[in-house]
Amino acid sequence: MRGVNRVMLIGNLGKDPDVQLLDGNIAVAKFPLATTETFKDRSGKLVSQTEWHTVVLWRGLAELAQKFLHKSSLVYIEGRLRTRSWEDKEGHRKFATEVVGDNLIMLDKRMDGPHTHDGGFENHGGGNEHPVGDLPSGDLPF
Repeated sequence: MRGVNRVMLIGNLGKDPDVQLLDGNIAVAKFPLATTETFKDRSGKLVSQTEWHTVVLWRGLAELAQKFLHKSSLVYIEGRLRTRSWEDKEGHRKFATEVVGDNLIMLDKRMDGPHTHDGGFENHGGGNEHPVGDLPSGDLPF
């Protein structure tokens, strides 16, 4: 039997994506994503709980993030969890769990003159980005 490692998040970027180019001009973007859930406690008071996730995007998705995402952007991210480990300068073992995204949909609305467009892009894991909404052809990133 095979396991399943899928994550789906809708949240806001905590800061602008940090994009780096690795050997071979491979782009990688990293940013914190905040997801907030609201619920009522036993007394009926509304309580908000925010979780922070580290998101990593590769290649074309990293380039899209660099071009279109910024602090507070609302996005849908779908991907998988990856935990990596390393030793710090003092020799202590450190761990980080990240969401490696393979699908990104921008949920922010943007204004182009009198029309509102869903300025989102979707990637289904094959490396090809597809526009979502009715962007004018001059605004397409490919």
